[in-house]
Amino acid sequence: MLLSVDWDYFVGSADLVFDSPLWGTKDTAFDRGKAWSARTVKRGGNSFETLRADFPLLENPGLLEGLASLPCYACVTHSDAYALLERLGVRRVLNLDSHHDLFSSSGDPARVRPGNWAGLALERGLLDAYTCRYPPWHADLRVAEGFDLERTRAELPKHLERFDITLERNDPNALPSNLEAVLFVQSPAWTNPLFDADFLELCRALNAEFLELPLERHFQR
Repeated sequence: MLLSVDWDYFVGSADLVFDSPLWGTKDTAFDRGKAWSARTVKRGGNSFETLRADFPLLENPGLLEGLASLPCYACVTHSDAYALLERLGVRRVLNLDSHHDLFSSSGDPARVRPGNWAGLALERGLLDAYTCRYPPWHADLRVAEGFDLERTRAELPKHLERFDITLERNDPNALPSNLEAVLFVQSPAWTNPLFDADFLELCRALNAEFLELPLERHFQR
C-alpha cells in the first residue's frame, strides 16, 4: 500500500474564508505563487505571516516522522502520483488529502491531473482499492469535501461506483501496518507558503527522494 500525503491535509483554511482555494482553484504558476501574495496584500500584510490565521497549520505533520524506515518520495503536484504507481506497482492507496482526487469536472478527463489521478488509476487497472482520508478539521468546515461524506460520495460520477473506494475522516495516527512507501505532495496552489519550510523539513527528515523539487515561495508585492 502507498501512503499518499497531500500537504493540504495539514495546511488548511479557517471557516468563512471566501478567497480560500478550498472553494476552488486552478493549478497554474500564478495560483501556486502570486495568488498567495495577493491574498497577503488584500489583508494589509507584507509577509506570508499575515495568512497564518486564515490558512493555518491544523494538524501535526511530525507524527509522520516515524515512517522513516519506508521508501519516501516527494513532489509538487499530485498528478505525479500516477507515474509513481506505475513505477512501484502498488495496488492500494491511502490518501491523506483535503480532496478525493477521483475526477475533475473541467478539462480533458483523460489527462492525468491533480484532481483525477486516483480515479484514472482505478479505471486503468493500476489500483485495486483507494481510500481518501479527510482531515479532522473538515468536520468544522461546511465547504470542505470531508464535512459531509455522504454528500461527497453522492457527487461522484456513476462510473466510479464499481470500484473499491472509501471516503473517511480521521486523524493521521491510525495508519495500516502494510504500508510499502510514502509520497508527500506539496500542492502549492492549495497550501499557505508560510509552511513551505515545514514541508521541506518533513521530507528531509524522512530522506525523501524528490521527484520534483518543492517550491520555496517568497512574498512579491
